[in-house]
Amino acid sequence: MSDADRLAGYIETWWQAIGDFTALLDSLPDDAWALPTDLPGWDVKAVAAHTAHLESILGGGPDEQADIGEAPHVTGPMGQFTEIGVVTRRDRTPASIIEEIRERTTRRHDELLAEPPTDGNAPAPGLFGLVGWNQQTLFRNRPLDVWMHEQDVRRAVGMPGGLDTAGAQHTADYLSEAFGFVVGKKVKPPVGTTAVLAVDGTRVVAVDGQLRRRADRWVGHGP
Repeated sequence: MSDADRLAGYIETWWQAIGDFTALLDSLPDDAWALPTDLPGWDVKAVAAHTAHLESILGGGPDEQADIGEAPHVTGPMGQFTEIGVVTRRDRTPASIIEEIRERTTRRHDELLAEPPTDGNAPAPGLFGLVGWNQQTLFRNRPLDVWMHEQDVRRAVGMPGGLDTAGAQHTADYLSEAFGFVVGKKVKPPVGTTAVLAVDGTRVVAVDGQLRRRADRWVGHGP
């Protein structure tokens, strides 16, 4: 598969994930926005605000600055950066945050359709490029990030679902790639150990962390 085709697939999956996420946010009653999520210090509104912040940056929005104070859940530079979007949208209405996500992502999607990226190794735009990301990393991570935050919200409000979407499949495929490394290199089980990961009917098998694709399953072999 060419870089252009691969990137186009990621973009389409991201676009579908955005649609699923905003549809979920549209369905929430007013009191749901203050419910805490599994993310330390963040309620539902904070998760939506964070997503709006990142998509605003990618959609050509202004660089945002804010005094985040002494938030105990913020650790490290990345946490400080992600908190900015939460702080700058603290007084915004839920409807305006949803509208921002839609407006910025629609603009970005239109631009990407008009001038599709073709080189996965090219630097990602803006600050994403500054931290060392290329186009492949950026476009592959966005649907995962959006889908994961959809699930953060669903758990917080008690509305399970979204497990059969393009974003869900992308995330499962993406994270499954690390299964062999985590089992074989991090856990370091005895030689001959077999670990099985079942994801929605797909069987993923890792033995000593070495993976290769065969037919409809992943089969691993030791050294």
